[in-house]
Amino acid sequence: MPTDETGPHANMSSASRAMLAKVRKLVPPMLEKFHKGQQGRVAVIGGSIDYTGAPYFSAMASARLGCDMSYVFCEPSAAPTIKSYSPNLMVSPILRSTASILAQNSSDPPSGEELAKPILDMFPRVHVLVIGPGLGRDLVTQKQVKAVIQAARRHDPPIPMVLDADALWLIQTDPDVIKGHKECILTPNVVEFGRLARAVGLDPIQGDPAKMCQELSKTLDGVCILQKGVVDYISQGIDTTISDVKGGLKRSGGQGDTLTGSLGTFLAWRELYHQGLWDIPEPKMSREETLLVAAFAGSAITRECSRRAFEKRQRSLQASDLTDEVHNSFLALIGEPEAPGVQGSHSYL
Repeated sequence: MPTDETGPHANMSSASRAMLAKVRKLVPPMLEKFHKGQQGRVAVIGGSIDYTGAPYFSAMASARLGCDMSYVFCEPSAAPTIKSYSPNLMVSPILRSTASILAQNSSDPPSGEELAKPILDMFPRVHVLVIGPGLGRDLVTQKQVKAVIQAARRHDPPIPMVLDADALWLIQTDPDVIKGHKECILTPNVVEFGRLARAVGLDPIQGDPAKMCQELSKTLDGVCILQKGVVDYISQGIDTTISDVKGGLKRSGGQGDTLTGSLGTFLAWRELYHQGLWDIPEPKMSREETLLVAAFAGSAITRECSRRAFEKRQRSLQASDLTDEVHNSFLALIGEPEAPGVQGSHSYL
């Protein structure tokens, strides 16, 4: 475990240190027997004519953290721009909007299931869906995404997902879309948290923030809530933890996209952990515990990225600066796990 008290572990609570020890158990070792895709396949659903940066930052965070394959399912008008940002991402223009439907000269408006089919056809290729970065509130897009979420919940096994930004707007208008999906992390800021709480009949002003986070998760029947703020409150309705890893002081737009992408990769690794892809010592963590651990891991990585980027850029910090810090933040907080039978393979920066 890293011991540099001048780095990210300085002033970290004992609870956060204990959570990081659990995070290390979720990280698959780098083994020669693994083939392409086994270290995680994450799809970001988002990207519209006005918002092309958000899905890119999210997908690149997933890739930089270590997933093998990073997809972006975006609206057609956004695809050429997102493709131009990086050749490393697989960009598919299968997210629909009112404009793209009108361009097809369709006489009858398609159903949500018809709209969702191109994305549903991609389900066998992915472990996790990240929904919301750059999504927008176009009615056709929201209709399609709602059908995708419902289909992902019905899938055998259910597909884990992260919901942020305008996907949270969809949930606050219809909480039943996500209620009871215990393979899901919502990432509201303080304002979005208040809207979600009020949507399910809770008063977000009353009581301790950690207890309020747990209460919202309970009301949604086990959906994991990661409330972003000065510290991050995280609960899956059973347990609650606080991520107090030090972050930066600049609140530029787009930093939450590093969070969603990081969560996507940790959820993918969580799936591989429960599948037993590598030798895992007993006792294994339950799915409820690993959901909380994965959420904490994404929070910790993002906060460390922000701290490092702010040290270098100060008030000029931008979202792309966090992307450049993902790998070193991983090494500093978590480190490479030891392969079975191999000692001393940790590396920290």
